[in-house]
Amino acid sequence: MIYKKSQYEIDMMKAAGSILAELLERLPEIIEPGITTKALDKFAEDVIIKNGALPSFKGQPGFYGAPKFPASVCASVNDEVIHGIPGHRILKNGDIVSIDVGCSYKGYQGDAARTYVVGECSDEASRLVTVTRECFFEGIKNAVPGKRVIDVSGAVQDHAESNGYSVVREFTGHGIGRELHEEPEVPNYRTKIRGIMFIPGIAIAVEPMICIGSCETKIDANGWTVRTKDGKLSAHYENTIVVTDGEPIITTLI
Repeated sequence: MIYKKSQYEIDMMKAAGSILAELLERLPEIIEPGITTKALDKFAEDVIIKNGALPSFKGQPGFYGAPKFPASVCASVNDEVIHGIPGHRILKNGDIVSIDVGCSYKGYQGDAARTYVVGECSDEASRLVTVTRECFFEGIKNAVPGKRVIDVSGAVQDHAESNGYSVVREFTGHGIGRELHEEPEVPNYRTKIRGIMFIPGIAIAVEPMICIGSCETKIDANGWTVRTKDGKLSAHYENTIVVTDGEPIITTLI
C-alpha cells in the first residue's frame, strides 16, 4: 500500500535522515588505505546510536534462505554492487567503497548510500562515482506532482547510458516511511509499468547502481553480496526524498 506522509511523519523522516547525512559527511575523515570495512561499520553504528536512533540494516531478513544481515552498513568494494558484509577486509589505495546505511528514529526511516574513493583512485573510477551521483539528481528532477515513477527511472537510465555506463536491473529503489522498504518499487531504468503518479507526501528512496561494464550481476555464497559478473567497477548513490508541491525534500543530504 502506498500512502502520503503527514507533516509529523515527514518531520520524523527528516530527523532520521539528518543523522545519516551527518554520518555520510564524516566518513571521509576515516576512509583511507589500511582501514577495515568492519571499522567503518562500527563508526557508523556508534554515530547512529549516539544520536538516539537504531541501525535499520542489522537483522534484516536475507534472500533465498540467507542469514539475517549482521551489520549496520553495507560496505561494497570495487566490483561489489550492494550488500557487501563488513569484515576484516582492508581497503587499499585506489579502491572505491560504497556505504549503504539506514536508521530508524522514533519509528521512522532514513536510507542513503555514497561511494567513496580510497586514497588516490583512477580517473575511470572517479568518473564513475561522479556520474552515479549525477544520475540521482537527474532522476529526482522528475519527483514532482504529475510525474510518474517511470520519469525518474528513465532519467537515471538516460544519464548513465549517455555516459557509457550500464544500470543494474535486479535491484531498485523503493518507498520508505515507517518501514525501510515500502511500495512503490523505483527502478533505475524504464519498465513497461509507468508506476504511480507523484503527489505531495510520497516518500521514496532513489538509488542508482551504475556499472562500468555489463549490468549483469551475481550473488556471493554468503547470500548477500551482489557483484558484477564481469568483475568491473560499480558505484551506488542513494537518498531518501519526499515529494512536495515544488522540488523534493532530500532528507539524507546536508
